[in-house]
Amino acid sequence: MSARSGGVFSALRVRYFRLFVLGQLVSVAGTWMMVVAQDWLVLGLTGGSASALGTVTALQFAPLLLLTLYGGRLADRYDKRALLTGANVLSCALALGLAVLVLTDGVRLWHVHVFACALGVVNSVEVPARMAFVGELVGSELLPNASALSAAYFNVARVVGPALSGLLISAAGVGWVMLLNAASYAATVVALRLMRGGAGRAGRRGGRVRVVDGLKAAGRFDLAVPLVLVAVVGLFGLNFQLTLPLLAARVHHAGASTFGVVTAVFAAGSLVAALVTTVRRGRPSARLVAGSAVAFGVLEAAVGVVSSYGPSMVLLLLTGGASIFFVQAANHRVQLGVAPELRGRVLALYTLILQGSTPLGALLVGVLADRWGVRWAFVAGGLVSLAAGLGALAAGRRGEPGTVPAGAVAREREPSGGRARP
Repeated sequence: MSARSGGVFSALRVRYFRLFVLGQLVSVAGTWMMVVAQDWLVLGLTGGSASALGTVTALQFAPLLLLTLYGGRLADRYDKRALLTGANVLSCALALGLAVLVLTDGVRLWHVHVFACALGVVNSVEVPARMAFVGELVGSELLPNASALSAAYFNVARVVGPALSGLLISAAGVGWVMLLNAASYAATVVALRLMRGGAGRAGRRGGRVRVVDGLKAAGRFDLAVPLVLVAVVGLFGLNFQLTLPLLAARVHHAGASTFGVVTAVFAAGSLVAALVTTVRRGRPSARLVAGSAVAFGVLEAAVGVVSSYGPSMVLLLLTGGASIFFVQAANHRVQLGVAPELRGRVLALYTLILQGSTPLGALLVGVLADRWGVRWAFVAGGLVSLAAGLGALAAGRRGEPGTVPAGAVAREREPSGGRARP
């Protein structure tokens, strides 16, 4: 199948990818409903404490620091479809357990801590397996399009989920939102079980699969620069799971329904950017990755400067777009620079850097917001991201030894069965 044949939605011509997208759309919408509900629950239990919210965020992402590289090793060695099925079943059980505690008025802050940490353990396996699974479903030629469409459905869910969550919290309470999230995981499980044949099995190997091989591959200059940039921007700039609810509650003095709208506005910008990146056909340049980090830093800092509701929403829309454009550009640059048999481990490192920096960033931003105000958290994150982007632009001028043309490695070394056909 030609990547050019289907335009923006070319990857959706692959039946198994269509199934996967449909299941994920429902499941991720439930997840974003859960994010809003959990944040609102924590703010309610603690009287609006930014540090408490930062602690919960840190606990949810901390396991990624310890286990994601091992999760990538599992993804490269075992059946990804089976790994994803198990991860979604466990996530469902965790969401159901917390929902029961909330509905019975038995929930305490330490319960939220335990469930957040347990979900982080599950995600350390699910995230690298899911990212590598998409490449196996569609093949290397369609990978940029499929990756961008994955970001698109993620952000469709990110628009719909928080908006619905805010309304449901106001109408029925946090517990029922969490119960709906638990039910939503069934959509992904059903989609995965409808797949047959070689879906998810291309990475299985009988020999030794080592984490260190992925680390060595990521050490190339053309991969190391975007990974370092992602680390800095992720640590200081991409803390919106913490900063958005604080912006809604402290700056705009919003209720639950308006809180959902703030999150949905940010996600709407991300969705537009994700759709724009579906037209990408090759590996993005180092300059594009660094330049998008610069644009993101400027916009995020501007959100902290502006206090009026209307202009703030416009800047949040643009910041959401800039954030996903940067993340997608870095993802495609890394993913299209390695052979398919290494993608699980390299993507695990990418995930570790992007999401594993969240615990430290959440704690840092939480303390900063408590002491100086949430607006300074946006300004600081934006300025650091801007400086990192400028540094990456300067580093790119020295050249990119070892750069591989887009898709070349994948075409030369992709194992037979690398694309699961319906």
